[in-house]
Amino acid sequence: QVQLVESGGGLVQAGGSLRLSCAASGRTLMWYGMGWFRRAPGKEREFVAAISGSGGSTYYADSVKGRFTISRDNAKNTVYLQMNSLKPEDTAVYYCAADVAGGSRWYASQVLNDYDYWGQGTQVTVSS
Repeated sequence: QVQLVESGGGLVQAGGSLRLSCAASGRTLMWYGMGWFRRAPGKEREFVAAISGSGGSTYYADSVKGRFTISRDNAKNTVYLQMNSLKPEDTAVYYCAADVAGGSRWYASQVLNDYDYWGQGTQVTVSS
């Protein structure tokens, strides 16, 4: 069983930066793929970024590529999302997710249904 808790959300001005953290329970997290998704008002949850269990493979949505960076510290059982050059359209609830089968994948999945455990979400609001 994996429990995920996001933190670091808040209000930031356009052009600013924010770092989200996802603290996970379970020593086996290092075997899992991890991802970040977000849900904006009126939209379905969409993929943001993912990282493989080894940390050697990452994948980003086109909308955030070059601005966001996903990373993980398996020793701390934590995944991060560094968000730079934030835009108002980045405003959303951000969710951390764990892909158990990701331990058997050679890539970081962007597919929502691949993820088995989800955090409660943290609100990110970017003002102009």
